[in-house]
Amino acid sequence: MSNRTLFVGDVHGCAEELDALLTRAAADRIILLGDLFTKGPDPDGVWDLIQSSGAEAIRGNHDDFVLRRWALRGQALAPQPAITWLKSLPLFLEEDGWIAVHAGLHPTEGRAGTDHQTATRVRRWPDDTDEQNPFWWELYHGLPLVIYGHDARRMLQDHRPQTLGLDTGCVYGGRLTGYLLEEDAIISVDARRAYQAV
Repeated sequence: MSNRTLFVGDVHGCAEELDALLTRAAADRIILLGDLFTKGPDPDGVWDLIQSSGAEAIRGNHDDFVLRRWALRGQALAPQPAITWLKSLPLFLEEDGWIAVHAGLHPTEGRAGTDHQTATRVRRWPDDTDEQNPFWWELYHGLPLVIYGHDARRMLQDHRPQTLGLDTGCVYGGRLTGYLLEEDAIISVDARRAYQAV
């Protein structure tokens, strides 16, 4: 039986949609691209699905926010057992032919030149202070394929074979989108509703 690897864009507490996407994909390996628990309706349900599916994940900016709130105020914005798990998450997962990151990479130096801020927050390069700045992926022309989330405003960003952005704004009423690596196929499920305004 062939392997099926599924990458999933920003879940943001949308457990019903994640369950539907996982069921549809029937993947052997699941890689979540960060921003797992905040904003949406069911962080506990997301944690249950992570545990039951054995999903892997990388850390996003909202995961950092969860960890900061826990450290500074003792406020659990995710199920308490998930806090320790979030602390252990890497900024990248990489194998032959692909690299997964929450937001993006340094467009010319790749992973080696990518700091925490870039990995979890970048959209425009070198930063978002000027809307005339290009998006990082417009300047990235290398390999491997970079699979990322983080940018719901621009929805699906399919620039394969260089980059693939999978945040399609599920928590805002859009879709939860995944990428089946071995089939080179994008799949998605509709949000049940908008849980938060854009």
